[in-house]
Parts: sequence; C-alpha cells; structure tokens
Amino acid sequence: MVTLKDEEYENIRRAAIAKDDKIAALEAEVQWFREQFNLAQRRLYGASTEQTAAILGQAGSLFNEAELTADPEAPELDPEAKNEVAARTRNKKEKGQREALFEGLPVEDVFHNLADDDLYCKTCSAPLHDMGADIRREITIYPPRVVVTHIHTQKAVCDCCQREGRPHPITQAYAPLPAFPKSMASPSSVAFAIMQKYVEGVPLYRQMAGYQRCGLNLSRQTLSNWVIAGADLLGVVYNRMRSKLLSEKVLHADETPLQVLQSPSKTEARMWLYCTGRDGPAIYIYEYQPGRGKQYPVEFLKEFEGWLHTDGYVGYTGIPGVTLSGCWAHARRYYTDALSLLSPMMRQSVNTTARQGLFFCDRLFAVERQIAGLSPQERLAARKSKSQPIIDEYHAWLQESRPNVLPQSPTGKAISYSLNQWVKLTEFLNNGSLEISNNRAERAIKPFVIGRKNWLFCNSEGGAKASSTLYSIIETAKANGIDPFNYLKYLFEMLPNLKWEDKTVDNLMPWCEGIQSKFAIPNKATQ
Repeated sequence: MVTLKDEEYENIRRAAIAKDDKIAALEAEVQWFREQFNLAQRRLYGASTEQTAAILGQAGSLFNEAELTADPEAPELDPEAKNEVAARTRNKKEKGQREALFEGLPVEDVFHNLADDDLYCKTCSAPLHDMGADIRREITIYPPRVVVTHIHTQKAVCDCCQREGRPHPITQAYAPLPAFPKSMASPSSVAFAIMQKYVEGVPLYRQMAGYQRCGLNLSRQTLSNWVIAGADLLGVVYNRMRSKLLSEKVLHADETPLQVLQSPSKTEARMWLYCTGRDGPAIYIYEYQPGRGKQYPVEFLKEFEGWLHTDGYVGYTGIPGVTLSGCWAHARRYYTDALSLLSPMMRQSVNTTARQGLFFCDRLFAVERQIAGLSPQERLAARKSKSQPIIDEYHAWLQESRPNVLPQSPTGKAISYSLNQWVKLTEFLNNGSLEISNNRAERAIKPFVIGRKNWLFCNSEGGAKASSTLYSIIETAKANGIDPFNYLKYLFEMLPNLKWEDKTVDNLMPWCEGIQSKFAIPNKATQ
C-alpha cells in the first residue's frame, strides 16, 4: 500500500481546490454568456414593452394583428356594447362618437334625387311632398395624384410709347418668388417627398415607383435633390428653433447610431437629439455628428445653462453650466432585463431581488402619475413628502442587497447602476420642473430609429445633416399638433418671400398662434 507523504497530500488537495475554483469560474462565465445571449434574443425578438404585468407574464396577447382582432359583427365605434342596456343606448352613443371622429374634416355631399317622373303620385298624379332625405356617412380617401400646374404671370407694355420712341417699361403682375428656382419642384411636391420619407418612412426609391404609377417618371436623384434643397431652405427655421431650445432651463438628450457611407471619419456616426422639458414649448432638435465624443454635446450646449436629462452616458458629464438629471426608466430597465432571464416561477416570487428593485421604481412612477397635472412648486412639495421616503428606503435596500448578488449578474448590474447614478437619479427631488425619466427624449428619437429601419443609412454627411434639419422641423411640428405636410408646404411658400428685417421667421414657429390656427391637426385626441 502506497502511503502519501503530508507534502504530497497537500499538493493534491491544493490542485483539487484549484480545479474546483476553475470549474466554478467557468460555470459562472458560461452562465454569464447564457444570460447575455438570452437578453440579446429577447431584445431582438421579444416584446418591447416594459410594463410590469408583461414582464411578470401577466399580460395578454403579444400580438394585435388585424386577423386576430377583426370581428365583422362588432360596431365600428362601440365594440364594448355587450349587454342589453348598452345595446339600447348604442345608437345614441355611436352617433356622438361619430360626431367627434368627423370633427374638423372637410365634408362633401352626394345627392341621389328623385327623377322628375317620380315626383308625382302614381295613383292621383298630385305632386309629392318633400320629406327630406336619409343620410349615411362614409369616409372617402383620395390617393395622391400628380397635376402639372402652369403659372401664368401677365405682362403688359404701352404700344403708344413704344411706337413714338418714348420709354416703355414692361409692367408685370406680382407673383410670389418660387421656392426652388429653375426647378419643376413646387412647395407641395417637395413637402410631400419629405413627408413620405421622414414621417411615413418611405424611401425615395419606393416613392419613385409610386410616382411612376401616377404617370410621372421621376428619378431617385431628382427626389434626392428636392429633399436636400428643401432642407437648405428650412435652415433658418432650424436655427431659430435651436436658439429657442437653448434658452430654456430644462432639456433632454439622447443619441443613436447612424451609418454614413461616405463619411471621412472612422468612428460610428451618431444622430444626437435635444428636446425641451415639460414646461416649455415642444422643440426637438436633431444634430448629426461623426462620432459619440464628449466634444459634441459640449459644443452644442455651450450657450445653455440649466438641467439636462440623460441616460447616464459619461459624455454629458462636466459640461459647464449644466446639471445632470438621471433616468429612472433606465434604472428600472436593468431590473426588467434581469427578470426576463428568470423562469416564470422565479419572476412571480416576491423574494426575487430583481422584482423587489423593480417595485421600488414602480412606486416612484406611481407618484409621478398622481402629480402629473400639478405646478412645478406643487410637484416638488409632493415629491418631498411622497417620493423622498421611497428614495431613502430604496437606497438602504441597495446597500443591503449589493453584497448578496454577483456584481456582473444582471441584478448586480441593476444595483450598481442605481448606486453609481445616485446623485443624478435624485436630482428630481430638487426641482419640480424635472421629470424622473428621459423617456421624452427616447420617444423623440424613435421616429428616426423607425425611419432608419426603412432607409438603413445616409450616403453622405450632407444627406445626414439634411435629415437632422428635416427631422427637427417635422417632429417639432408633430409635437405641437401641427400637420407636417401643410406646414412644410407653407414654409416653402413663405420663406423665399419673407422680409427678414421684420423678423417674421418668429411667426413661423409651430407653437405660434397663427400657425396653430392654420395647421392644427383636427381630432388630435384620435391620432
């Protein structure tokens, strides 16, 4: 029998312990990669909702497709009339809903009158008494159509002076200056091309095919030239919006990647977004930059002094005159990501650390919903009395929970994010005009992200800068309840004919009363 010496035994024991430690480390690494893979799969293919019920598996169907929800028997405007009482009042209720639905829309009348022979009684031949008419309503949609407009500007001259050799100047009728000289483009055609691409997300090559179906063979290059020319003309409006935005005291910021094929920069380009807060006029300014460096927000915000809502990106840190306010939606998102990786049974457990953290965030958002309609001073007082205790309790819970979770686990990252961003996350307790999230900027960047999925990239930096101008004006118009197409058309008609010494550009801003009265979208509540 072989007897091991104490030294040999100790070496074997240490080797076994080292292997056990290595196995544990590898298992932890595999678990980490598995979590990252599942999280990536969820973000790529899963539902984008962050509602607590959906995260915990308590939501309804993830889909809302027409084939799943269609019901030919259901009334158009009152699908919940299921009992006898509701059925008896349905016609009256639906009539009121229809009136609200049609409010502000143009009306066309189509008459089906009796023939002359039918206006007399078939029995006694006496004239029939008019009893009015039955009226039913339909929504009629007219697809776009292309019309060639000939603009005639009359000219006249004095024949007498011309015959006798006296000066005979030509008199010409007044005609507004064209928005796009030496081009067949009109304000409406350029506005429609821009609206199709930047509001509806229709790339120019698809628009080209649509024009061909209307009988007009426009090239993609022509449409591109129209879009760039339109953005150039709107530059003065963009600059005025930007200066007004920078004069506010509370802003939001976000950014998203943008592929620019002919960019000289080797870094990934970005589209930056800055927008006003809850108490100022709604202004959204997009700015293309060739990278994500700190120098870009520093340069943009050099004239700004106030509070800036961000998602925690370090590039916003240390900007002179700027106080950062953190985003509780981002803090909450770390917990929803952690919960999404757990089994359904674990998600339901109230003892799950990630679920406990999620509910702290939900309590803060519940307070914000209650005080949404209050003044800044009233919101601040309510936060001191209602949100501050939740904040204190949450901070104590973070300190207690941190040692009990792996730092690189999803829950560990959620706890670390809240602690690392604590000063920014609690800034909303010092100013009632602040919000507790940066969702306003995230919502504003979405139209660009959705459009990017359709047209994928910009060919040049000039195109990217044009896109930033157009998105700024369109999204600001939409945020102020203004119809983008008619607003763009009006700007293209007005800008070439403005007298700049009168500073009339201020009267063209989407929040101005004159623009609101002309171009407010009817039925804004039903958008």
